[in-house]
This record gives sequence, structure tokens and C-alpha cells, in this order.
Amino acid sequence: MIPWLHSDAEPLPDTRQALPRGSDAPGLLAAGGELTPQRLTEAYSHGIFPWYSEGQPVLWWSPDPRMVLLVDEFKFSRSLRKTLAKFVRTPGCEVRIDAAFPEVIGACAGTPREGQDGTWIVPAMVEAYRRWHRLGSVHSFETWVDGELAGGLYGVSLGRMFFGESMFAHRTDASKIALCALICFCRQHGVHMIDCQQRTGHLASLGGRELPRDEFERRLSLALGAPAIADWTYDGSMWRHLLKSDAGSGAQKDGPE
Repeated sequence: MIPWLHSDAEPLPDTRQALPRGSDAPGLLAAGGELTPQRLTEAYSHGIFPWYSEGQPVLWWSPDPRMVLLVDEFKFSRSLRKTLAKFVRTPGCEVRIDAAFPEVIGACAGTPREGQDGTWIVPAMVEAYRRWHRLGSVHSFETWVDGELAGGLYGVSLGRMFFGESMFAHRTDASKIALCALICFCRQHGVHMIDCQQRTGHLASLGGRELPRDEFERRLSLALGAPAIADWTYDGSMWRHLLKSDAGSGAQKDGPE
């Protein structure tokens, strides 16, 4: 049985109590409680995240292994390089941070996903992360084309750690461009790891890999000990750093995307 949380005063269980691999719900740690900024901060600081569907209580997870994208291992394919180079040199194309957070999380919640019926970004979660965004812990990276929001992603930032949550695209490759911008930003600000929560083939194609929970939590603890990022603006010079650094080592061959 997993524990039931009656109030925010009850601490989340130790992550080692999560249901193991081979169980009906591997990684499930607890249920109940509310999505307050205080509870969310506690959860993410311990590598725990909420994930549930409409009509369910809040479910808290700590999977083992944990899917991450180590920033220096990001796979920059030739096709993505061409797409990004074209985007950078095209007038009217730009990346913004936090210019339209409510629209980004709304689009992530409303965009159909292949193989999924409905969304895990339920209304209560949208409202909770909007509140957390206003407090400065949740951020969106946005791809803009001719003044229109074309795609983007959002995630949580604590210390020098970024927890990726979801992404969307209304135009081809718009979400990938936002991800490239996040990679550039992370490299510029000393963020070495992006949490991706659970494995997907798409994330693996971009360089994501799984870490044992203990290793993930060790790296997380180090990142949380660093000062929080103060400046959440996107400088176009960050593109040049990505294109130059990856050009020097050779772009990755195209793989499944």
C-alpha cells in the first residue's frame, strides 16, 4: 500500500519507498494532498513529481531509473542544425522566455499526443504551475515566428537544475527549436542536467539516457546547492555558442526523431 497524504504538513515519503520495477505502478510513491507551491517545491527538491489523470487524486512519483538529458550529451543532428541555422537567420524568428507562459502550458495541455487518450496536464495542474510560475520557479521557452507563438516548452527551475515538463508545436520543429534554446541557456548558466522523468524513444534520440535513482538524486543534490538563476532572458548570442561548439566536434548523424 502506498501512503495517503492528508495535508501539506505531512512530508512526502522517502523515495526508496516507491513501488519497484515489476509492480503494477513502478515509481508510484504516494497519493493525495494538494498542488501548492510549498508541496511542489518539496517534491521536486527530492526528485518527486506529480502525474495523474482527471478524476484521480494527486499521484506522486519517483521512478527508478530516471530519464535525464545531460546537457553536454545533447544530440545535434544535421537536419536539426540546418533547421536551427535557418531559424536564426530568418527575420521575424526569435526565442522568448516567459513571454506567454499561460499560453504555453495551455497549448501543452491541449495538444493531442500520439498514443494518448486525454492529457495528464489536468486543469488543477495548469492552475498550480501558473501560480508557481508567478513565484518564479516555472519557466517557458517559446518559439516565435512573425509575432505568433509557434511552439515551446515549460519546466521547473530550482538551483541549477531544470525539470522539463512538456512541449508543443504548432509549426514543424518549433518545439525542437525551443529545446535547442533551453540547451543553449543551460550551457550558458551552468545547468548540467535536465530531468525528463520517464523514458521515450524521442528523448533517447536526442541524447537522453536513464540514470539509477541514487545517481540522479546525487546529481540533483549538487545542482540544488548552487545559486538560483537570476536572469531569465534569452540572448541571441547563445545560438552562436551552440552552433560553433557542435560544429567543432561534428554534428550527430540523423537518427529517429
